[in-house]
Amino acid sequence: MKIYNTMSRQVENFLPIEKGKIRLYTCGPTVYNYAHIGNLRTFMFEDFLKRSLEYLGFEVRHVMNITDVGHLVSDADQGEDKMEKGARREKKSVWEIAQFYTEEVQKDFAALNIKPPTVWCKATDHIQEQMDLINRLEEANFTYKIEDGIYMDTDKLANYGKLARLDKSNLKAGARVETSSGKRNPVTDFALWKFSPTDQKRQMEWDSPWGRGFPGWHIECSAMAIKYLGDNIDIHCGGVDHIPIHHTNEIAQVEAVTGKTWVNYWMHGEFLVVGKDIKMSKSQDNFLSLAELKRQGFAPTAYRLFVLGAHYRNPQTFSMEGLNCAQLSWRRLQNIMRCLKENFETAPPAREEIIGKWKEKFSQAVGNDLNMPQALSILWTALQDNELGFREKWELALDFDQVLGLQLEEAAHSCAQDEVEMNEEIEKMIQAREKARKEKNWAVADCVRDELKSMGIVLEDTPEGVRWRKG
Repeated sequence: MKIYNTMSRQVENFLPIEKGKIRLYTCGPTVYNYAHIGNLRTFMFEDFLKRSLEYLGFEVRHVMNITDVGHLVSDADQGEDKMEKGARREKKSVWEIAQFYTEEVQKDFAALNIKPPTVWCKATDHIQEQMDLINRLEEANFTYKIEDGIYMDTDKLANYGKLARLDKSNLKAGARVETSSGKRNPVTDFALWKFSPTDQKRQMEWDSPWGRGFPGWHIECSAMAIKYLGDNIDIHCGGVDHIPIHHTNEIAQVEAVTGKTWVNYWMHGEFLVVGKDIKMSKSQDNFLSLAELKRQGFAPTAYRLFVLGAHYRNPQTFSMEGLNCAQLSWRRLQNIMRCLKENFETAPPAREEIIGKWKEKFSQAVGNDLNMPQALSILWTALQDNELGFREKWELALDFDQVLGLQLEEAAHSCAQDEVEMNEEIEKMIQAREKARKEKNWAVADCVRDELKSMGIVLEDTPEGVRWRKG
């Protein structure tokens, strides 16, 4: 398998630490609000990675954190804890907010068929482990104390910022994060432990050797990854926004106390963007939740299919038109799988040599830095290949679905219709196509036409307007 390593900025041959086994850590949600579909794109990229590794024969131990304390609204260790902000917004306790949104993101995982990690680990369940790691840093003389907390002295690390390729000598205060009074290195030093403010009562705070307070955001991932995966792990994933600060600081913490490389391969998913290169985010109030898409009539699997259409290292532009096209493709897949289900049992046995060749092509795609668009294209090509029989197509679809995660076997049972008759849904689809044609949105118009064709409806454009017939 080949993967792009953010550390080297190159596609590399993947070599595991232990033969046949993978130690994988992925940054999880901060549970102060619903996960938006941009967050979920990152979690799906990580799901495709894990599924691909398992498909290729690896055993994956996957750890994902749940941030329920310490993630401040500013990356400069200033501002309000996002959890406290969420609690105030909803007039609930921080613990209630954490529990509710943890359950919500786990529902999103289930709806999108994202495999749960081997270990979910909450920051609040690992306060002692975080304090222990801070103690180790203190003993190694990497920390200092100022008025608002215990900080990491990044000048003590010769290669601080190597993941993001930061040039510390040219960084200006405020260019990377807001500055904090009292820091030795205002731009790069970061909080390990924050003291509770004296003028307000926090709902989440703990006694520590340095004073009552709460851990910084970065320390939790380092401490929990060490606890569950050891001092050296194969792959660490997250969004590209984690590269310059969060992941950079994680590396600093761990490698300062171990003196060796912590992560062998860093993988990062690009943003879901709306408009002109604007990332979807809660802070910009331009986000959609999966629940909102469902309220608008979109199947969660349609969004998974939409995400499969772009490589994880490329920004993906979100639009309702694009999602609508993915929904139509999903309906088409359902109908194809239903047809295969009805016919494969009476079809001749699958030709293993031909099946093997298709599987090899698919393996090459997923093993080439998770080329999911190509893997999806191979599925469609197989399903439309007249040289393949019903049984062969059925077996290949289920085999590929181990990675794609579209639940294609279940899809065969979800769209049974004995014969095609005009109904309200088909009428709406025809109207949607006409609207797209008038707006010269040919991609959506073609998607609707193809979907109707897969349902047995053939459209004919005439001078008098569009007509349909069974076909």
